[in-house]
Amino acid sequence: MSDVETITVEVAFALPNKQKIIALQVEPGTTALQAVKQSGIERDFPEIDVETAKMGLFGQALGTKGMKKAHEHELQAGDRVEIYRPLTSDPKEVRRKRAEKAKKASD
Repeated sequence: MSDVETITVEVAFALPNKQKIIALQVEPGTTALQAVKQSGIERDFPEIDVETAKMGLFGQALGTKGMKKAHEHELQAGDRVEIYRPLTSDPKEVRRKRAEKAKKASD
C-alpha cells in the first residue's frame, strides 16, 4: 500500500448511443488533462483527441469565464471532468436559418 494520499475524481464522455463515466484515484494536484489521460477513456472512444478535446467541470467549460485550461486546472475530490464532443453545426447558423424560415412563413 502506498503512503501517497489520493482523491477520487471522474472522467465522463457521451455519444448519443453510448456513454461512460470512469472513477479513478489521482494524486492531489492532478490536472483535468492528466486525469483524462490516466483514465484511458480513449480506448473506449478512439475518436477523442485528448490533447485538443474541449473539457469542463459540471457543465462549465475549462478555459472560459475565469476557469483555468484543462492542462492547468487542478482537480478537487469529487470533480467530474467532462469531455465535450465537437459541434456538428454552428449554433449561430442554425438560428439564422430558423429565423429566415420563420420570416418566409409569415410573409
